[in-house]
Amino acid sequence: MNMSRLFQHALMRTVCPALIACATVATAPIAQAQSVPNTVVIDNFTFNPPVLHVSAGSTVTWQNHDDMPHMIVSSATPRAFSSPPVDSGEHYTTTFAKPGTYAYFCSMHPRMTGTVIVK
Repeated sequence: MNMSRLFQHALMRTVCPALIACATVATAPIAQAQSVPNTVVIDNFTFNPPVLHVSAGSTVTWQNHDDMPHMIVSSATPRAFSSPPVDSGEHYTTTFAKPGTYAYFCSMHPRMTGTVIVK
């Protein structure tokens, strides 16, 4: 085996396992954030999930993973809820007491929309 091949082989044995470990660790928090019940993750200027189904009396939390602030505002008039600016890493929580369909948007970025359906 020539020196170039020896170097490549050694590099693959040390670097590849480290990259795989880093990739596994990097995806774990995202999966956990999306699996938290009654949570909407704000990321890449979208609400995920875009439609959330909850029971009456449930509390819903929006977690901002974007690097910009967002405001979660009910589309109804009068407003059923309205958050202050929610900065990166912060969250907003509200409780839905009554059944219904609650459309909402980001008042800073109006193309961002979502819905909470309360049964």
